[in-house]
Amino acid sequence: MKLNPTVFLPRLIVSLVAGAALAALPLTADMTPAKTSSEVTVTGEVLDMACYLDHGAQGAKHADCAKKCIGSGLPVGLKSTDGKTYLLIGEHMPANDELAKHAAETITVRGKLVERDGINLLENIEIVKS
Repeated sequence: MKLNPTVFLPRLIVSLVAGAALAALPLTADMTPAKTSSEVTVTGEVLDMACYLDHGAQGAKHADCAKKCIGSGLPVGLKSTDGKTYLLIGEHMPANDELAKHAAETITVRGKLVERDGINLLENIEIVKS
């Protein structure tokens, strides 16, 4: 098969220019490392994050629903006494089974604080007071 230079060369040049243009584009992913603290202790209300974020559900009136939602595996959080909200997880696994029974209660947890893009995470949590 013989290559036709009048077709092949323009296509090659367009491909090279397009490749160079794509290579010059900045990466859109934020490669900034997460802000990590050592262990912290936080006191607050145990929330089911789905209902809390969707329609602000919290408190004793929402306790039964929160227990069901947390128990079914939906994200669980803690609304601290200073108003900051944290997503709670165990050691690279959900802590839902342990936290569901505390839904809508005020507890104190200890864990490693990680913050990124305005999201607060307490990982490797341990309940220190319920």
